[in-house]
Amino acid sequence: MTTGSNDDGETWDALQSQVRAWIDDDPDPQTSDELRRLLDAATAPGDMPTDGHDPTPAQWNVDTARRLAREDLADRFSGPLQFGTAGLRGRIGGGPHRMNRAVVIRAAAGIADYLIGELDGVTPPPRVVVGYDARHRSSDFALDTVAVLTAVGIEALLLPEPLPTPVLAFAVRHLDADAGIMVTASHNPPQDNGYKVYLGGRVVTDGGRGAQIVPPFDAAIAHEIARVPSVQSVPRASSGWTVLGDEVADAYVAAALTLADDDPAVRAAAAHLKVVLTPLHGVGGWIARRVLEGAGFTDLVVVPEQEAPDPDFPSVAFPNPEEPGAIDLALGLASDARADLVLALDPDADRCAAAVQDPRVHVHRGPDTAGAEGWRMLHGDETGALLGDEVAAGVADPSSARFASSIVSSRLLERIAADRGIGYVPTLTGFKWIARVDGLAFGYEEALGYCVDPERVHDKDGITAALRIAGLAARVKAAGGTLIGVLDGLARRHGLHLTDQVSARFTDLSAIPASVDRLRSAPPTTLAGSRVQEVVDLAAGTDDDRGGLPPTDGLRLTTADGTRVVVRPSGTEPKVKCYLEVIVPLQPDASDDDVTAARHQARDRLDAVAHDMRAALGI
Repeated sequence: MTTGSNDDGETWDALQSQVRAWIDDDPDPQTSDELRRLLDAATAPGDMPTDGHDPTPAQWNVDTARRLAREDLADRFSGPLQFGTAGLRGRIGGGPHRMNRAVVIRAAAGIADYLIGELDGVTPPPRVVVGYDARHRSSDFALDTVAVLTAVGIEALLLPEPLPTPVLAFAVRHLDADAGIMVTASHNPPQDNGYKVYLGGRVVTDGGRGAQIVPPFDAAIAHEIARVPSVQSVPRASSGWTVLGDEVADAYVAAALTLADDDPAVRAAAAHLKVVLTPLHGVGGWIARRVLEGAGFTDLVVVPEQEAPDPDFPSVAFPNPEEPGAIDLALGLASDARADLVLALDPDADRCAAAVQDPRVHVHRGPDTAGAEGWRMLHGDETGALLGDEVAAGVADPSSARFASSIVSSRLLERIAADRGIGYVPTLTGFKWIARVDGLAFGYEEALGYCVDPERVHDKDGITAALRIAGLAARVKAAGGTLIGVLDGLARRHGLHLTDQVSARFTDLSAIPASVDRLRSAPPTTLAGSRVQEVVDLAAGTDDDRGGLPPTDGLRLTTADGTRVVVRPSGTEPKVKCYLEVIVPLQPDASDDDVTAARHQARDRLDAVAHDMRAALGI
């Protein structure tokens, strides 16, 4: 294999120099050896024959291995892993465009410099609490972080074991920390890891205290990270940080249990509600069990194959409750156990999915399947509506409370809030925005994220959400009802809202903005036969009586019959996503048959909208 043109040769020479410099600066023998092996493969001697003879199999193998190694190195050194509002997230491996100890040490040094700069001359020194999950290398990254922080005089507090993200978010406020760092890749594939950053204490003192970072904090931290000249230049302490005990997890559990319903009748009903729980091989299982059992849900079964933390997530193709098949084991166990409710956490337990039996969705794929018995996962918007109505009923002063949800979530929450006299605020996607709403009493986004205890956890929390869902299910069951019946009641009061999503995955990332721009310049004139009345370019921001939204890439289309579509590039995947919602009006006294008919009508209309949006996007 030849290097091609002189430019190609120069590029390869420059890349080799980058790789060797990185290896020399890498503190981790695991990743430096990995890069050496790749470099050896990429520089293996031998060329393909040029004398007209066919290459031998060995020549083919060497040439292919060399080409793949060079492509791999080019990707690993295509630029630094970008630090933004989601912190860091990427595949584990050597090189600047991967998650590894070198990248983490640089990030920790940048965060340390930012905090010291923000609190210059203030005593005591900054306090940072660091948590980690059970993914590959998480504990290593956490230890490197506290070593860097301690070396420059920052008080570093390390959680004692792999724990859920909500426990870290709780600890930031509970311990009055100036920052929190969580090593996790949430529900990403097993080969990934990440780094979430929270600011609080004396750094952020407004409504965002204890929440994940937003601009301009992300850019300021990224600037400090970029100023780090080398990993070898970053001092690291060998001791001096504090490893916390069980007191933080115990305090989190105690705080969560204050959300449990203390009505004796509900407590009695909780003992008879059979719940199946799966933590999907993540770190939330044992704390969720403590919380649920402490609230009286003693008839609790945890999916045995998925109970213990396992960074390889062996029983699921993708460790996200939203993904097809992810909760099949839980649904099967629920069917066998004749359970009332299934609760599924994602691996870092900041998201929660709920599944129930719905008599309207029987599917006949065999008499013994959970689907044949009507088991289905509730859509994130359905769970958001259930929790929103539940929280709204207990708000003591509606005039001072606010509900919030992302712009891609259902409008039903706004109607629930208005019905109770509670203010409502739409936000950009991500809990870093939802958590910043003043007076927040409840917030959610359709991707299974719910905040039911905003005073103590300024982020989404799958464990407390699971507790509130289970509490509602117990109370409803004691009254002879079901969660599906509660959803039907909400439909009678506010109209039947049905949501879905259409997405297009791109291999060429440059095609994503072009796709959105095409839609921006030529939006559809009708959707499912209803005229498009409004097209809002979210890139210009919005301004309304609820305070408006800062600019974000995307479009919002609304039709004459109330159908709404929000189109935006995904922030974490190479996708363009379309969030669809239709509303079918219902009378307050609509019969069960009327509600069922409305659900079928809404489904047909939603399918037609999906078809029209696929055509508009050319997918």
